[in-house]
Amino acid sequence: MTEIQKLKFDIKLKNHVWFWGSYFTLNFLRWGAYFNDYPYSFKSNLIEFSLHIPLVYFNLFVLVPKYVLKQKYITYTLALITSLFGIYLLKTVLTYYIISENIWPEANREYHPFDINHILAVCIGELYVLAMASSVYLTLTWLRERERNRSLRENQFKIKLKYLENQIQPHFFFNTLNNLYALSLESSDKVPDVIIKLSNLMEYVLYDVKGTKFVPLIKEIDYIQNYIEIEKLRFENVEVTVNLESNIEDIIVPPLIFISLVENAFKHGGINNNNLKIKINCKVIDNKMLDFEILNNFVNSQNLNAKGGIGLVNTKKRLKLIYKNNFTLKHTTKLNYYIIRLQIPIENED
Repeated sequence: MTEIQKLKFDIKLKNHVWFWGSYFTLNFLRWGAYFNDYPYSFKSNLIEFSLHIPLVYFNLFVLVPKYVLKQKYITYTLALITSLFGIYLLKTVLTYYIISENIWPEANREYHPFDINHILAVCIGELYVLAMASSVYLTLTWLRERERNRSLRENQFKIKLKYLENQIQPHFFFNTLNNLYALSLESSDKVPDVIIKLSNLMEYVLYDVKGTKFVPLIKEIDYIQNYIEIEKLRFENVEVTVNLESNIEDIIVPPLIFISLVENAFKHGGINNNNLKIKINCKVIDNKMLDFEILNNFVNSQNLNAKGGIGLVNTKKRLKLIYKNNFTLKHTTKLNYYIIRLQIPIENED
């Protein structure tokens, strides 16, 4: 089915019937009251609308797609003039045999067929109806197309966002299983604790945030703290401080938006580092932005330009999709500390 054919079904049949029925009724009552002759007005409008309606749809679904959309404007003009002439002949004949031998009773004098004034009056009337009805139809079609395109963009957004989330989750669990594997090689008695905590994390990811656009920040912080506890089992000397400087009970955030930043601190801060220190600060700025900052120390030999993996890359892509340009994600170094700072607009629970 072509795009033009699809447009034919954009507006339901009942809407077409409602439009023409309303238009006919309005014209019938208007001219019936004007001439104080409702039977004549009914018969006259019945003839006119039996010609208006085919002309409008012939123009919309035949002439426009065949000539206008292909930029054949001269051919379209000639075809429309021919159609108008055909309408004129039909209206004149029907009026003569059904209503009156006077083909233009509304005028104050008797007109004969093919009189220039009568031809112009009929054609201008047809063009008026054609323009008005086509404008209504095309406007409604445009509004529906705009809504359809908006829905398509929204669905594409959801699909892309879900794709990124699905990439992040396996990435996280892959790293955690690597940690678990390292402990098992050492026959560590910490393995059962890691398995329990990993189970809790999986429950959150697979059930609590599945299909959810936003989650309470408190739950995200709990999730991060559980992750930190797992990492502490792997690192012998690590000190992690979490500071919540503002009231965050009612704030909601995209799920798993901060975890990659925390992972990055452990992954790169722990390279050749026997005394890893990580500090997480979370606060609200001017009741508008949520500020999430994470600092980790590093040794001088650490390569800060090392590839961060898909975690941080996907976090940036997700932020771009959700907030467009209304967020900041910056990283700096200061006194042997690597600092990542993320600021996002505050969303509150309804």
